[in-house]
Amino acid sequence: MAFIPVSDLSVARHFYVSTLGLTVTDESQFALVVDANGTMLRLTPVPDLRPQPFTIAGWAVADIESTVDALVSAGVTFNRYDGMEQDAKGIWESPGGDSVAWFLDPDGNTLSLTGFGRA
Repeated sequence: MAFIPVSDLSVARHFYVSTLGLTVTDESQFALVVDANGTMLRLTPVPDLRPQPFTIAGWAVADIESTVDALVSAGVTFNRYDGMEQDAKGIWESPGGDSVAWFLDPDGNTLSLTGFGRA
């Protein structure tokens, strides 16, 4: 099980379900629970949310380029970082050959996609 803090469950629901395509498995005033490819992801409202400056959750994807394209089509913007050589889509290739792209949820939480063994 993983947890992501959010400020508004209805906004989080729209992003994680409608934009990212995750399936709701439970919902209450205390949390929105979605299935993140077999992992229970609990979106929990917290007062005075302060997003951290690092990745808090990520997904392994089979084809990072097509996944990035699909999310861009859904309105997601991928982050660019100074000092990191990213391609035109915002994908960075690690020295080991894995590919990573980062984006924010509506609360500013940093999320990522990883394609293993791209090289």
